[in-house]
Order: sequence, then structure tokens, then C-alpha cells
Amino acid sequence: MRKKNALLVIDAQYDFCHPNGALYVAGAEKDMLRLRQFINKNQTEIDHICVTLDSHPVNDISHPSFWQDKNGKFPAPFTQITLKEINNGKWSPRFSPQQAIKYVTDLEAQGEFPHFIWPEHCLIGSKGAALHDDLMQALIDWTKQGKWYQAVAKGTYPLTEHFGIFMAQIPVADRPETQLNQNLIRTLENFQTVYLAGEAKSHCVATSLKQAMKYAPTLAKKMVILEDVMSDVTGLGHLGEPIYDLARMQNIQFAKSTDIVL
Repeated sequence: MRKKNALLVIDAQYDFCHPNGALYVAGAEKDMLRLRQFINKNQTEIDHICVTLDSHPVNDISHPSFWQDKNGKFPAPFTQITLKEINNGKWSPRFSPQQAIKYVTDLEAQGEFPHFIWPEHCLIGSKGAALHDDLMQALIDWTKQGKWYQAVAKGTYPLTEHFGIFMAQIPVADRPETQLNQNLIRTLENFQTVYLAGEAKSHCVATSLKQAMKYAPTLAKKMVILEDVMSDVTGLGHLGEPIYDLARMQNIQFAKSTDIVL
């Protein structure tokens, strides 16, 4: 198998990419159309495709049902929960309290993302966890050339957020699925160029890129960021921008999918 061009697609799933999805990213359905066109246009020149799948249980630490106030009420989606509020009794974890409080403590010490409650999304086995139809059709057409795509799940362990594909936000010592995914890094490092696309630009794509720059710099330097095949969570684009600025400083390439012919 030739090892020239790989495509890494982050979390291009119904809940993020469809207007009826639980955590719709505005503009994502147009991103998926451009992604399908990019794959179709370069079908014979793309040697490997890896798609990542955000995959959560219902009682995930970032979902409402994991937390309650003093009256037993769950927080609304898009609520930020701080360690101070937990210590003051405003919010308390319903499950694994010691681990949950340690997680929020470590997350705040890390200083990258606050602990945020999302709508229930990408529930394991649900419609929302499925790949967007445009991407799925492109994968089917591409695969019929005798190739196969790689699917990598993330977020299955409920006691840590898993934005970046390469590692959970706060890895857990006895849970390998939360730790640095060396196998995925080695697979992608085999290719000359790795095109990066997916959702959301502000969160999972940005964190994946940051993890690559930190833990797999050889891979990061091979990346081309397809900036017209990703969109920000509305109002939260500022969270990802410093990461993309750092990537530009490291001379990582940015391009529009419509301008690339492999």
C-alpha cells in the first residue's frame, strides 16, 4: 500500500453536523459537503482515511445527569461547573464523587478548558453517534477501490472529557483508552502528508492538533489543516484560536479543500 496521503477526520457525526443534532455546530453540514467533494475529487490519491467517533455513555461527566444541585435538579446544558461551586455545595456529582471532584480539580489546574455541561450527545449506539451521510457516502465510494477506512472511538470512559483524539483531557492511570494513543500516532506518521478536518474547530479539532504538536511533533509537521472543512462551536472560537496561531508559528500548513488537487 502506498503511504503518501492520509486524511484524519475528527468527529464528523450527526449530533455535530446535522441541524437536528444534539450539539449542532453551525455550518458543519456545509463542511461535510465540502469534505465529500474533497474525498471524491482526490479518491485515487488518498491512501488512508481515519475517522474518529465521539462515543459517550448517558451518565458522562459532561452530561447533565451526572450532576445535581441541592434539590436534586440536573444542570442545564451549557452550564459551567467550577470546583468552587462543588465545594460550596451548589453542584455535586451523582456518581464516583472522589474521582469526579479530582477530575474538575485537575482540569482547572490544567487551565485549558473549564468544565462544561453539554447536551447528551453521541450516545453510544445512537443515531447521533453515526457519521454524517455525506461523509459516509464518500467513504463507501472510496472504499470500493479496495481500500478501507479506520474508525477510532473516543470518550467512552465517563469520568474524563475526551476532546482531542490522541488522549483524554485528563488521562486516567488505569484506563488505557484515556491515555496517549501511540498506535494511532504511529499509523499516521507512516504517511507523507496528513490532511486534518472535522468538528468542532474550537474544541476537538483544535485539541487534537495541540496534542499532535506536543506529543507527536513529527506527525504535526506533516499535517495540512483543511480550514474550510471545520467550524467553531458558536461563540467559543476563541478557545481554539491560540492553538491555530501556534501551529502557524510552527509552519504547519493551512489550506482550503477546494484548492487542493492531489
